[in-house]
Amino acid sequence: QLVVWFLEDCRPLPYKATSTHNYPNLTDDAGKAPKDSVVLSAYSTMDLVDKDLDEDDPWNLPELQDTGLKWSELDAKGKVMRVLTSIVKFILLVGFLYMFVCSLDVLSSAFQLVGGKAAGDIFQDNAVLSNPVAGLVIGVLVTVLVQSSSTSSSIVVSMVSSGLLEVQSAVPVIMGANIGTSVTNTIVAMMQAGDRNEFRRAFAGATVHDFFNWLSVLILLPLEAATGVLYKLTKIVIDSFNIQGGDNAPDLLNVITDPLTSAIIELDKTVISDIATGDPAARNKSLIKIWCKTEKITTLLNITVPSAANCTTGVPCWEEGNKTWTQINVTETINLERCNHIFAYANLPDLAVGLILLALSLLILCTCLILIVKLLNSMLKGQVAVVIKKVLNTDFPFPFGWVTGYIAILVGAGMTFIVQSSSVFTSAITPLVGIGVISLERAYPLTLGSNIGTTTTAILAAMAAPGETLANSLQIALCHFFFNIAGILLWYPIPFTRIPIRLARALGNRTANYRWFAAIYLLLCFFLMPLTILGLSLAGWQALVGVAVPIVVLAIFIIIVNLMQTRCPRYLPSRLRNWDFLPRPLHSMAPWDGVVMSGMAFCGTRCCCCCKCCQKTEDEEKGGKERKKSQEMYDNPALTRDDEPLEAPKETVKATQL
Repeated sequence: QLVVWFLEDCRPLPYKATSTHNYPNLTDDAGKAPKDSVVLSAYSTMDLVDKDLDEDDPWNLPELQDTGLKWSELDAKGKVMRVLTSIVKFILLVGFLYMFVCSLDVLSSAFQLVGGKAAGDIFQDNAVLSNPVAGLVIGVLVTVLVQSSSTSSSIVVSMVSSGLLEVQSAVPVIMGANIGTSVTNTIVAMMQAGDRNEFRRAFAGATVHDFFNWLSVLILLPLEAATGVLYKLTKIVIDSFNIQGGDNAPDLLNVITDPLTSAIIELDKTVISDIATGDPAARNKSLIKIWCKTEKITTLLNITVPSAANCTTGVPCWEEGNKTWTQINVTETINLERCNHIFAYANLPDLAVGLILLALSLLILCTCLILIVKLLNSMLKGQVAVVIKKVLNTDFPFPFGWVTGYIAILVGAGMTFIVQSSSVFTSAITPLVGIGVISLERAYPLTLGSNIGTTTTAILAAMAAPGETLANSLQIALCHFFFNIAGILLWYPIPFTRIPIRLARALGNRTANYRWFAAIYLLLCFFLMPLTILGLSLAGWQALVGVAVPIVVLAIFIIIVNLMQTRCPRYLPSRLRNWDFLPRPLHSMAPWDGVVMSGMAFCGTRCCCCCKCCQKTEDEEKGGKERKKSQEMYDNPALTRDDEPLEAPKETVKATQL
C-alpha cells in the first residue's frame, strides 16, 4: 500500500492546451480569430487559474528578491544603518547556528540518558548479532536511541576488542549505524512544515540521505553476507601495512561547543560499553558524570589462596603457618574534583534528566532553526542571493560539468571532518535546501561527502586506540569507510543511477500534500520496521523468511506494475491498468487524510482555539480562490462568439506565457 502511494507521484501529468497565444496560426494579423478557427477547450483557462503560478514547479529554486531600497538610492545615514544591520544579522546568525549545534549535542546526550542502557542491553545478545539482518536493525535502533553513530561504533569496537563479537559480525551493525545517524536531519526537516514548498524541499533534502543508505544496504548487505567482501578487503589493508597507534583525533568543533554543553550535562559513556560487554556492576551506575577528575591508584594486596598451585606465575607466593599467601594488584579510583554541570548536584534518575534535556534541546533546536531560516531569508536577497546560488548550484563549463559533483563530495567530506559529525553538517544544510539556497541535486553529493567525512574521523579515532585493540578498531572503521565508498560508486557516477534523488523528490511531494505522513515515515523507517525485523529475528530465521519473502515479492510486483502502468499499459490486463479495483484507502491517501484532519479538528475544538483561527483563514483563502475562478470564467476566450475579437484577458495571457 505504501509503495502504491509512493510511486503514484512519478506518473507524468497529461498535456493540456493553453491559449491561442501559443498557436499563432489560430489568429490573423489583427489578433482576431478567424471564423473557421478551432475554439479552445473551456477547461484550459480554469486549469491555469486553479493552479497557483508560484507553484508551477515547486522544485525550482525561489527568487529571493530584495524588496528594500537599492544601495545607490540610500543616503549616508541609510548606508551606515544597512551595514550595521547586516553586521548585527550576521552575528545573530552565527550565534543561532552555535546554539543549534549545541542543541544537537545536548539532544544526543538526552537520548543516551533515556535509552543508553537499553542500547547496551540490545548489544548484549551476541547470538542475535550473528544474524546479519538482526545486526543491521540493531545498529539502526541503537544509533537512533543514542543519536550518535560514533557512540554505537565505539560500543561495537569495545565488544570486538573484548572477544564478545567478531569483526565479520560487526559489519552489518556498522551499516545500521550509518542508517540511524540520518534520523537527526529528518527531524530537523520536520521543523519547516509551516511552509508547504519549503517543507517539500527540506524533507527531500533530508531523506535523500535515508534513501542512499537504505539502497546501499539492500545491495551490499546480501553481498557481504554471501562473500564477506568488506571484511576481506579491510583485512588485506590491515595486514598489508604496519599500522602504529597515533594521537587522538583532533577536536575542532568540540573545542567551541564543549564549554556550553559541558556546563549543561556531562556523560560517562563507558557505562553503555560496560553493559554491552556484560559487566554486571555497570547496570547500577549512572550515565551522568559526577566526578570529572579522578585518579586510579594500583597497589599490591596480600591475599590467601587454597594452595601454592593457585599462585600466579611470577608473583611471590609463600606459606605462613597453615596458610598460603600471594599478592595481587588492586586498582582503586580516588575522586578528586566534582563536575560543575547543572545536574551534578541534582539527585535525579537518568530517565528524568534525559526527558528534561530532551524537551529543552528540542525547544532550542526548533527556535534556533526558525530564527536561522528567518535571518537567511532576510539576508539572502538581491545580488547576494544571486552570487551564493551561482557558487553553490552552478556547474563547471562543458566538458568539465561532471567534476562539480565530485568537488561537492570533497567539500561535504571536509566540512564534516571539521565539525566531526555528519548529523551536524546534514542538519545544517537541510534548512538551506528548504529555503532554496541549495538545490536538491547539489545537496545530494554534499550528503555523500558527509558520509565519507564522518568515517575519516572514525579512522583517526581508531588510530589512537591501544595496541591490543588497534587492529580491530581500525578494521571496523575501514569497513564503514569502504561501505560508503561502495555506495557512492553504486548511486552517483552515472546520472541514471541517482535514484535517491528521484525517490526523495517523490517523498517530498507526498509529504507536502499530506504533512502528517512525515511523522508516519519517521516512525516506520526508524522504529517500527527495525523493531519488527528484530522481533522476527529473535523468533528464528524461519519466521523472518516466512514473513519477509512474501512482502518483498509483493513490493516488487507492485513496483513492476506501476512502471508498466506509466510506460506501457497496453501490455497489462485491463484490470491492472489502474488500481481502481482496490478499495480507495489502499491506493489513495485522501481517505486517511480525512481521518487525520478530522482527528486534528476534534482536538482543535476540544483543546486549542488557535486551530479555529487557522481553519477560518484557510476557508477565507479558499473562498477567495473560488471567487477568482468564477470571475475568470466570464473572461474565457472559449465562450466568445465568432464575430467578436478573440482578445484574451491580460491575466490569462500572462499565465499562458508562463
